[in-house]
Amino acid sequence: MRTCRVGLVGAGGVAQRHARVLTGFEDVELVGVTDVARDAAEALAGTYGGRPFADVAELLAAGPDAVYVCVPPFAHGPVEEAVIDAGVPMFVEKPVAVDLETAERIAALVERRGLLTAVGHHWRYLHVVAEARQLLADRPARMVNAAWLDKVPPVAWWARCDRSGGPVVEQAAHVLDLLRVLVGEASEVTAYGDGTPPPVEGADIDSVTAATVRFTSGAVGTLAAACVLGWKHRAGVEILADGLAMSLAEDGLLICDGEGERHLPADPDGARVAVDRAFIDAVRGIGDDIRVPYAEALRTQRLAVAVAESARTGRSVALPTGPAARLTTPVADAVPAEPTGVTVDA
Repeated sequence: MRTCRVGLVGAGGVAQRHARVLTGFEDVELVGVTDVARDAAEALAGTYGGRPFADVAELLAAGPDAVYVCVPPFAHGPVEEAVIDAGVPMFVEKPVAVDLETAERIAALVERRGLLTAVGHHWRYLHVVAEARQLLADRPARMVNAAWLDKVPPVAWWARCDRSGGPVVEQAAHVLDLLRVLVGEASEVTAYGDGTPPPVEGADIDSVTAATVRFTSGAVGTLAAACVLGWKHRAGVEILADGLAMSLAEDGLLICDGEGERHLPADPDGARVAVDRAFIDAVRGIGDDIRVPYAEALRTQRLAVAVAESARTGRSVALPTGPAARLTTPVADAVPAEPTGVTVDA
């Protein structure tokens, strides 16, 4: 394939990061960008090349080889549907939706079309994640504790549950994805939120959420999510196995075992580059290292939504397992306007 021509949907901070990385590749050309904020699209195009487009249809008409979907959680759905209908390989930033219904629908369309996809869970490209998996290969995890303790990001939509999905869906998705990588699939969650939003105008999300998780492997774990600080305090997971304790964060892996204590540094910026490189190589047909296609990201979305649903109802949520498992909500517990697609246990 010639130079890979890429289009961007969205011109916010994450889109700017991808534009910076992509334009650093010699085999990528940025066709342009579209955003509901025309001035933001013009500014990004002015910095990284290409041109601003009026809408997604105009961008697709320019014939990109791949499209990056970098929109807020509530804006997912119509953009992906248009890209899928055009048959263009698609990179979607996490979280893949504000809810589960949208993600399930897009996943079904992707599968039906057989479309090449990737989702921006770049933590999977940290080399220390592979190291942690190797250490757990012959002594599986017994207990895990995940945390995302942070601030409210400075965007107006973030503190509204119907716009972001809440901290668990929007922020903690990275550590929930790590739990799945290192421990396996979850079978049940029980979560509680404090019912008090952070001191931000219009906020209706929980300031803090605490959850317990049971895994199909028999392991148990916890998740703590908070957005009450003025800084990013901690984000990562702790894992206990027989004779082994590990702490994994974006900047490194701390290992404690019979050999003592050692720290392996990580390269988060390198991981952000690697996730884009893997997608572009796959689009060009010269690589096969997409670690999170859309169907895989859907499983993380299911877990995040299950935690959020349990916190909302105060009841345990069971997650079906198996490759074809889909989550369904009993009619008595459904919320017609915003179906979440989880099974709520009495």
